[in-house]
Parts: sequence; C-alpha cells; structure tokens
Amino acid sequence: MTDDHNSSEKKCRDADRHLRKADPVMERLIKRYGPFKFSNSSHSMFHHLASAIISQQLSIKAAATIQLRIMRLTSNPLSPKSYMEAGLEDIRSAGLSKSKASYIRNLALAIQSKALSKALLKGMDDAEVKKHLTAIKGIGAWTAEMYLMFGLNRLDILSLGDAGLQRAARQLYNKGKPRDNLLTLVSEAWRPYRTVACWYLWQHVDPEEDCV
Repeated sequence: MTDDHNSSEKKCRDADRHLRKADPVMERLIKRYGPFKFSNSSHSMFHHLASAIISQQLSIKAAATIQLRIMRLTSNPLSPKSYMEAGLEDIRSAGLSKSKASYIRNLALAIQSKALSKALLKGMDDAEVKKHLTAIKGIGAWTAEMYLMFGLNRLDILSLGDAGLQRAARQLYNKGKPRDNLLTLVSEAWRPYRTVACWYLWQHVDPEEDCV
C-alpha cells in the first residue's frame, strides 16, 4: 500500500469524522452512504472535463448515454487526438449539441497546444484553477468545480449552481421548501470538507432526475 493511498484514506476518514461531528444531517448520510472515498480513476484531464461538458444541463443517465456513444466513435477514455479526428457530424449524431461539440473542441485544442495541463493546474489554488479553466469558452463555473472536486481531489469545493445539491439541501434542511442562500448557510459547518459533503448530498438525490 503506497504512502499516497494511505494519505488519501486518512483524509477521507478525517473528512467523515469532521462532518459527523459538525452536522447531524451529515451524520445520518454518512451512516447510510459512507464511507467516502476518492475516485481511483486514472482518466485524463481531457476525459474529466469533456465528461463534465457533456453533462451540462442533462440528467446523469442522459449524459452517460451520449458519452458512451461518443466514446464508441472516438476512444475510451476520451482523448484530444481521437476527438479531433472524429467528424463533427459523427459527434453530433451521438446526441451532442453543436455548442457542446465546439466547447470540447476548444478544450482539446487548449490541451494539444499545452495552454492547459494538469501539472499546471496542480500548482494553482482553487480560485486560480477556476479562473484558468473558465477562460476556455464552454467551461463554466460548474464544470471547473467538478474538475476541482474529482480531477484534482480538492476537499473544500462547493458548487452552488448544482441543481442536485440545491434540491438535496431543501429536502434535508428545510422540509423541501425553498429558502434564499440555504446551501451557502448550511455548508459553513462542512468546511474544510465541502467537497465530501457535496458527495453525500448527491448520494441522497435521485441521479436520474439530476441536472445542472
């Protein structure tokens, strides 16, 4: 077992321990869905970000269907080279909109030109990563936040624009009723492990209904 694995496991245990003590709702979610673990995915930055772009404004089920079709046309995992080699009409025939197809092309070009790399982002703080990613047309705040969470494994990211998180917060903290800034308010107790808390909220909501 590597030192990196041991360190990751310890961070996960620390996060769960903090959330259980800080928030009784989190304590119930951890008992039901825990323990939290970082993804062991070895997928590239392009695959992570392209997947997030595909997922924008779609349910998890719909996004997964489209992504599978695209991977059959290109490669699994997704790569800049295979994506650029595929024709636009073929990509669109998989169910991807013209705008998203263009956004993923922008991403591929940025990576191929070395204007964007995981090594570069690793040396940045969260705000810098978000600013760098959102400078690429088609990568918005939500997509950048997903990469911070699951591509870079940053522990304290909150995605306020995520519909699933907003719905879970209403269900769990306000009896399903809307309230201004509810997610912002309840998330204060989760620091510095808001990423982990978000993961538990996503487990609570129905993934087939979720869209962002």
